[in-house]
Amino acid sequence: MAGAQGESLPMDELGLGLQQAVPSTDNNLVREFIAGNDAAFTQLVTKYKDSLTNFLNVMVGNYDVAADLAQETFIRVYRNIGRYSNIYQFSTWLYRIASNLAIDEIRYRKRRGQVFYNNIWDNSRTNDAERPEMQISDVRRGPREEMLRRESGQVLGDAIRSLPEKYRVAFVMKEVQELPYETIAQILKCSTGTIKSRLHRARELLQRKLEHYM
Repeated sequence: MAGAQGESLPMDELGLGLQQAVPSTDNNLVREFIAGNDAAFTQLVTKYKDSLTNFLNVMVGNYDVAADLAQETFIRVYRNIGRYSNIYQFSTWLYRIASNLAIDEIRYRKRRGQVFYNNIWDNSRTNDAERPEMQISDVRRGPREEMLRRESGQVLGDAIRSLPEKYRVAFVMKEVQELPYETIAQILKCSTGTIKSRLHRARELLQRKLEHYM
């Protein structure tokens, strides 16, 4: 992702797995679930739960809240599957529900004067010693390098969460989840031109917020 001056923001410091959207088998699984096969719904949850939780974690800045919102997303999918129209891909519908829940949570916290400042690396309920092996720090890093890595991740996460919500949602969907412009436009119910404009503005704002760290 290039900034206004051509520098790249360190998206890899988020430490989140990037995932392209929407396998073509999703609609088949939806049809099977509607027909009474609960195992099909389990497959959908397994396929999307990690990337959806990562998306929500960047949005709200707290893993526990993100996990709860992901669970609520799937509950709503389960209860309202009959409303799904295969005109759109399943993941478009899924992310639309999740993004609306995230926005509601953000607005609720603002009304109560509550802001999350959790380190973006804290993406597990477990402590460092208990985290899965793939999340353990690179042993080749020294203590100072690891501290700087974590600090940069927190700074970037806080900067993203400080964006106005319409820029934040578009930015996270594109730069963290790597969703196509067309999919983001469908999720947010606007044109691809609007999405590109919001992304441009989000990058400008982040460039200003992070110029001290660049």
